[in-house]
Amino acid sequence: MAEVCEFGHRLLSLDAEDFAAEARGVPADLRRRARACHMPQTPREQPRGALESLRPAYGLLLEVIAVRWHRRELSPMIAAVHIAGEYLPLLAFEPHLGHAGDPARWPEGLSAPGSRFGVIGDRECDHTKSEQSATNRTLRVAAEPAEGWRAYFDRQHSQVAGALGVCVSACRNPCTAMDWIEPEPRADLQTRARTALAFGETPLVRLRHAAPVGHGFGVPSPEEVLDAWERSRAALDKNPVGTAALKDDGFPLPGLPSLFSAIAEADIQPATLLNGVSEHIAALLERG
Repeated sequence: MAEVCEFGHRLLSLDAEDFAAEARGVPADLRRRARACHMPQTPREQPRGALESLRPAYGLLLEVIAVRWHRRELSPMIAAVHIAGEYLPLLAFEPHLGHAGDPARWPEGLSAPGSRFGVIGDRECDHTKSEQSATNRTLRVAAEPAEGWRAYFDRQHSQVAGALGVCVSACRNPCTAMDWIEPEPRADLQTRARTALAFGETPLVRLRHAAPVGHGFGVPSPEEVLDAWERSRAALDKNPVGTAALKDDGFPLPGLPSLFSAIAEADIQPATLLNGVSEHIAALLERG
C-alpha cells in the first residue's frame, strides 16, 4: 500500500525523474502510462518516455492542474501551469521533429551552413546569452556522462524549448536553422509556436511570481486565478490556434486542453493516471 501511495505522490508532484521507478503493487497499465511521462536519466536510456512524445506528459499536467484546482492547492497548480508553459514550444515542434526534443536526435538541419543555432556570442542571433548557451549544450549533451545529461535537463532544456520557438516565430534575423522544414508546414508551425511563446507571457503564468513557489509570498485566490485565465484567453485570441483557448471544454480552466491540443496538432485530454491510482487504493482498502 505504501509503495502505491508513493507512486501516486510522485505523479501528483510531477517528479518526472522517478516515474519509471519500480513500484510493487501498482498495476502494470498505470506503470506503463507513467513511464511514458518519464524523463530519461541517461543519454541512451530506453524507452525514451517524454523525449519520445510530450503528449502523455501534457495529459498528466492537465490532470494534476485539475486535481490541484479541486483541492484548492493553487500554488502547486500554478507551478504546474508554469511547467506546461516552459515546454509548450516543444509540443508544437513534435509533429515536425518526430520526437519531443530529444537531444540525441536533433535534425542535422539545425546545424546547417549559415545556422546560428547553438553558436555562442553571435550578435545577429535573437537568442539571449543563456539560450545560446543552452542550445550549444543541447547539440553535444548526448555524448556527455549521465551526470551532465541530468544537469542539462535540470537547468537548460526548457530554455532550448523557448529558443526553438524564437527561431521559428520571433527571430528578427532568420538564419538557416529552420530551413529543414518546408515553407508551408513551417508557416503553420510558426503560428503554433508563437502561441506557445505567448502563453508563457500570459497573466495566468505570471501568477507564478506571486506565489510562494515564485518570488513573492502571496497565494492567488480562485477568483484571481480565473480572472487571470480570462485575461489570458483574451490575449491569446489573435489567431486560429489561440482562439482554441476560448472553447468551453469542461475543464476547470476552460479551454486549456483545447489550447494545448491546437498547439500540438493532436488531441490532448486530462490523463486518468491519478484517478487510476485512487481507484486502485480504494480497491485495496475494500479488500482489507
